[in-house]
Formats: sequence, C-alpha cells, structure tokens
Amino acid sequence: MAYNECMSGSKKPNQDKKTDTIEVVCRNRRATHDYEILDRLECGIVLVGTEVKSLRDGHCSLDDAYAKLDDDELFLVGCEIPEYTHGNRLNHKPKRTRKLLLHRSELNRFAGKATQKGMTLIPLQVYFKNGRAKVEIAVARGKQKYDKRQALKESEAQKSIAREMARRR
Repeated sequence: MAYNECMSGSKKPNQDKKTDTIEVVCRNRRATHDYEILDRLECGIVLVGTEVKSLRDGHCSLDDAYAKLDDDELFLVGCEIPEYTHGNRLNHKPKRTRKLLLHRSELNRFAGKATQKGMTLIPLQVYFKNGRAKVEIAVARGKQKYDKRQALKESEAQKSIAREMARRR
C-alpha cells in the first residue's frame, strides 16, 4: 500500500486485520458444572497497570467470583489477580472489586434477567482481545444435584457413542 493511499482516507493501515486475536488467561471450569448458562456477554474491565502485567503472565483465578449490579453499574467481586512479582509498593490488592464496562442498553437487558429469582451473574473467562482485557459474564441458574447427575449421564453417553463410532471406522 502506497503512502498516498493511506493518507487519502480511503483505507486505514489497520483495516487489513480481519480476525480478532484472543488470548485466554483463565476459565471458570466449575461454572458449566454448577450452573445452567442462559445468556453470555463480553465486558471490558477496569484494571491498574500491575493487574494487567499479572494477567499477561497468566495469573488469575475466578473461583468464587461473581458479578453484582450496584447503582446501574456492574462490578466483578471475588476475582483474584495476584500481585505482580516485579511490582513495587504501588502494587494492587489481589481481591479488590473491579468495575466492568458495558453499554447502558446491554446493562439494562442483562440486569432484567439477573434480577429474576434464582438467577446470578458469573464470570466464565478472562481473556485479552486485540490487546484489551475482557471478561465473559453469563446469566446463570444454579443446578440441583440431580441436574448435575443427569448432565454427567448425558456426557458419558455421548462419549461412549463417539468412542463406538471411532472404533467402527
């Protein structure tokens, strides 16, 4: 691409990238086992510098984390991002509450679902998308013990079917 093409305004240099690069930092594996996922939403997250560096090193835990709605804002509670190892006295607190960023219309739609009885907001994964930290939040309903057993039976049946099909080929 020539210099004149870039400056003419017809095409920007960064428009050639069509795929989103996603680097997953951590997943909440227990979420799909303990909850029935009804709806998902991608949110930005407000972080300080040492938190970003710690996430880039792959350190994060979503165990016992959840999202709560407070004064028309969404917050991530219980997510642990350990202190950055090379940080100084300005390092962050590992379990602090972090604000989530999303559009007002998305928040209103999601808040309506989350306020229903038996529903909760849980984080599914933390990842970097095009260099920006994102959190995937889900509206979920808790599973009972018999629901979990039924899900295990269904997954075992699917595995045995797939194994038998592979054996016959």
